[in-house]
Amino acid sequence: MSRASRARRVAVAAAYGGGGLGLLTAGAFGLIRTEAALARRAIGEPEGTPPLADGVYGRHYSGPAIRLAVLGDSSACGLGVEHPHQTPGAMMAAGLAECADRPVALSVVSVVGAQSSDLDGQITRLLESGVRPPDVAVIMIGANDVTHRVRPPTAVRYLDQAVRRLRELGSEVVVGTCPDLGTVEPVPQPLRWIARRSSRALAAAQTIAVVEAGGRSVSLGDILGPEFEASPAEMFGPDRFHPSVAGYASAAAALLPTLCASLEVWFEATEEQRPDLLRGEGVRPIAVAAVEAADRAGTEVGPARVGGAERGPRGRWALLRRRPRQTAPAVAAAAEGDAREQAAEPDPTDPADGTEPVPEESSPAPS
Repeated sequence: MSRASRARRVAVAAAYGGGGLGLLTAGAFGLIRTEAALARRAIGEPEGTPPLADGVYGRHYSGPAIRLAVLGDSSACGLGVEHPHQTPGAMMAAGLAECADRPVALSVVSVVGAQSSDLDGQITRLLESGVRPPDVAVIMIGANDVTHRVRPPTAVRYLDQAVRRLRELGSEVVVGTCPDLGTVEPVPQPLRWIARRSSRALAAAQTIAVVEAGGRSVSLGDILGPEFEASPAEMFGPDRFHPSVAGYASAAAALLPTLCASLEVWFEATEEQRPDLLRGEGVRPIAVAAVEAADRAGTEVGPARVGGAERGPRGRWALLRRRPRQTAPAVAAAAEGDAREQAAEPDPTDPADGTEPVPEESSPAPS
C-alpha cells in the first residue's frame, strides 16, 4: 500500500470514527513500548515552566491588533527557553507584526505534554479567558500522540474537530504537523526508525484532515529532521528532546509565511503569487500532496479548485506551496528586538501611562 493510500485511509477512519489502519503492527507497538520507556528514562520528565509569552507585539505599529492564538504541546509553549521572546509564539507574533505593520495580540494556551485530545479544552480555555476569537490560530501537535501510542485515526479525529471548531468561530487556522521524532538522540534504534516512520505518516494524515476542515498545514518534519540531526547540540535543548532557541526559531520561520498568507499579508511580496513550478509547487490530489509535504520542511498544503471543482477522481484537490521564508536567526532577531522595545517604552495597553490603548476590536489584515 502506498504512503498516500495509507494517509488517506487514516484520515477517512478519523472522519467516520472507525478503527482505521494502524501505522504499526502489534509487534512494532510492543517494541515501541519497551524502547520508549528506556528513552523516557534517559530523557527524564520535562522540567521547568515555559515563559509566559502572552501580550502585544509590534506596539509601535498603528491600527487594530491582529489576534493570534497558539495551541498545542510543549513545542508550541517553548519549553526549555528562558525568555518569552524565545518562544515560537513570540517569534511568530513579532514576525507577523512586521509583515502586517500592525500590532499583534498573542494568546498562548498550549500545554506541555498535550495530545490532540486536549485541543478542544484549549479552545474552550481561550474563549473563557474573555478575549475575542482569534483572527488566526496556530496549532503545533502530534509528537505526544506518537510517543503515547495514540491510534492515528483517533489523534487525527481530535485535530479535525479542533480545526473545524476554530473555523466556525471565524478564525484562520495553520497547523504545524507532527515533527520527525527520528532525530531525538536518546531514542535508540530500531525505535528511532519506527518513530520517524510513524511521525511522518501521522503528519500526512493530519494534513489531509486539516485541509478537509478548511485549514492550512505546514510540514515541520524536516525542520526537526536532517537540520536537527546534523546539528543536535545547537538545535536541541539541554534535555536533548525539546528544541533549543535556534530550533524553535527554525520552526517559527517555517510557519510564518503561511501564517501571513492566511491573513492576506503577503510575505516578501505585494500580493499572492502564482504557484512556482520550479519550486515544485502546484495542485495535487490531497493524499499525494500530504505525503510530499511530510517529506520536506516548510511545505504548505491548502485547499484548491480545478475547473471550479473542489474534488477530482482521487479526492479533494490541494495546492502545495513552498513559500520563501526568512532565516531562523532573522525571525529570532525580530522577536528579540520587539522585546527590547517593550522594555524601553511604556506599555500602551496600560491606561495609567496616559497613552491610547491598543484597540480591543480586531479586523482582518489588509490584502
